[in-house]
Amino acid sequence: MSQRKHYFIYLILFFTFFSQAQAPHTPVDPSLGESIVFIKNENKWGIDLETTLFKPDGAGPFPLAVINHGKAPGGSNRFQPRYRPIPAVRELLQRGYAVVVPMRQGFSNSGGTTVGDSCNIGGNGEAQAEDVAAIVDWLKKQSWADSSRMLMMGQSHGGLTTMAYAQNPDAGFKVFVNFAGGLKMTNCNWEAALKDAYGRFGGKTKVESIWFYGANDSYFPPQAIDPAYKSYVDAGGKAEMVAFGVFEEDAHSMFGRYTGLPIWLKPVVARMAVAGLPTKIVNSKYAYAKTARPAPSGFAKISNIEKLPYLNDNMKTAYQRFLASTPPRAFALDAQGFAGFAFGGDDPLKRSLEFCNRKGKGECKLYAVDNDVVWLEDVKY
Repeated sequence: MSQRKHYFIYLILFFTFFSQAQAPHTPVDPSLGESIVFIKNENKWGIDLETTLFKPDGAGPFPLAVINHGKAPGGSNRFQPRYRPIPAVRELLQRGYAVVVPMRQGFSNSGGTTVGDSCNIGGNGEAQAEDVAAIVDWLKKQSWADSSRMLMMGQSHGGLTTMAYAQNPDAGFKVFVNFAGGLKMTNCNWEAALKDAYGRFGGKTKVESIWFYGANDSYFPPQAIDPAYKSYVDAGGKAEMVAFGVFEEDAHSMFGRYTGLPIWLKPVVARMAVAGLPTKIVNSKYAYAKTARPAPSGFAKISNIEKLPYLNDNMKTAYQRFLASTPPRAFALDAQGFAGFAFGGDDPLKRSLEFCNRKGKGECKLYAVDNDVVWLEDVKY
């Protein structure tokens, strides 16, 4: 067979594989005005970008918050679920904002492929920012969107993307927030490359920003980010660093958790107020009403799988996955041996019970929450 035929067979197999590969499906939540749209980046061959919208009740126009996602570890970008930073979404919806969460090319169900693994971290961030710019162009054409009143946030790889975009932002953006932003490579001196990237951004950026980094960040600890921040400021960038110390088991997860709100919400809202953006709560229906957390029962150690009531192979497998997840998390079970667990996002206690009850007879009870067993041995379920 000729080399040319081999090449076309390879292309067919390549596109067949990636057309079938899909990220996990996460249902939308109508109570949060959530929907999914695909927006074309016309500057990149019409690539469709999967974008989640959260809109408050009414026709608008609403002020806008664009939130940029991070990068899952390893090579799993295509299978990365669409980003749903629910704690921030709820706070912004309450203040009347529409929240826009784009998945950049090569991530989740967006088209295209992710930028390569070279150590040009600055170039990587700028390539990511091109996708964000396409989303902003689309927003400016929507009747429900007030593109004169916008803010942008980014977590991890999305924080790097946010700071790259801030070099040449649309005039409607008034606030930029960097949550643990960066990109950690494995094939080069990524700390030096990150320092160079932020120095490059700082030399071109005229707008102010606020940065949040923790002492026990597993990706970007102080010894990695402090030189990068100094490089940004020394180059002329105007940024406030909020070094908030130790946060739970990993400060890198702070932005995505309700327990992180006391750290970032007040200083960000203060910046919004100074910039003339809305800050008053106008619709409390979007506030988080979480399931009450039972007290630890002392029934067993969290790691003791053999103590699980009604234990079977399926439950054991589910509990092992629960133990491998990170808080906030919850595990529920029933007397028929059905189980369900949830972690992260909105109310994992409620979600774990709902998942368990869908499989069982509606009799599921919580067994463990976060790092504590809450099951009561002396209660007959």
